Amino acid sequence: MDTTLATFEQDVITASTLAPVLVDFWAPWCGPCKSLGPMLEKLEAEAAGKWKLVKVNVDENQELAAHFQVRSIPHVMAFADGQPVDQFVGVLPEGQLREFIERLVPQGADAARLEAQTALADGRRDDAYDALQAALAYDPGFDEARMDRIELLLEDHRIDEARNEVDLLSPKTTQGTDTRFNAIKARLDAVDAAADLPPTDALEAKVAAHPDDLEARFDLASALIARRKYSEALEHLLAIVQRDRSFRDDIGRKTMLSVFDLAGHQPELVSHWRRKLSASLF
Repeated sequence: MDTTLATFEQDVITASTLAPVLVDFWAPWCGPCKSLGPMLEKLEAEAAGKWKLVKVNVDENQELAAHFQVRSIPHVMAFADGQPVDQFVGVLPEGQLREFIERLVPQGADAARLEAQTALADGRRDDAYDALQAALAYDPGFDEARMDRIELLLEDHRIDEARNEVDLLSPKTTQGTDTRFNAIKARLDAVDAAADLPPTDALEAKVAAHPDDLEARFDLASALIARRKYSEALEHLLAIVQRDRSFRDDIGRKTMLSVFDLAGHQPELVSHWRRKLSASLF
């Protein structure tokens, strides 16, 4: 795949959050490039998606070459998780090239988790479940993979299975300040609370009739969180903050922070309500 300044962010930076990306800076007049390029393409085909090759023609993309201080070609830079992590200049023998790539490609549990992320991005949910199960078979203490699985189960409304997975998380995650776990706990707490609450429309009517009934507002927010109606829930949680910060040990603000984690895939929504919360606090 060829990339340019306009597409580099998507082709390399974003793509490298799913799998390592090797960027080959080359030019048509470069003799060594003609040896290295086919080797890289061959190894990429063998890898079957475990890493990705992206090519930059330095003659046509001088700004990119200058940004990455490419002074001699071929110059290969490796990216992972959106950052450059390794590089080499010139042509490596195939054996050394394989070793360079193997250092970048996740192995075992990490590789299985990466496979799950790729499957989910492609809409293959069953494959994602299978890959996460494989990751946890490699390493039962791999909390990041287990939380991936819990979040997937919650999205699919498989609540009891999600609770069972939570019980298998390590104390370092459940007793610490892990934001992902806090978001998961907030969702499960909301589901538990909603199970014993009146219907949402009855709670809405109660809040409309008694706007200062903070217990009713919190019940309504919990019901809305359980249904993933985060914006509506945040509106009622903010109302609690504005009316009484001390209510149930500042539960309005604390729950808003957990909802921000839950709604992390909606950055505009989170940013909007963070501003409103800040304005209320200061």
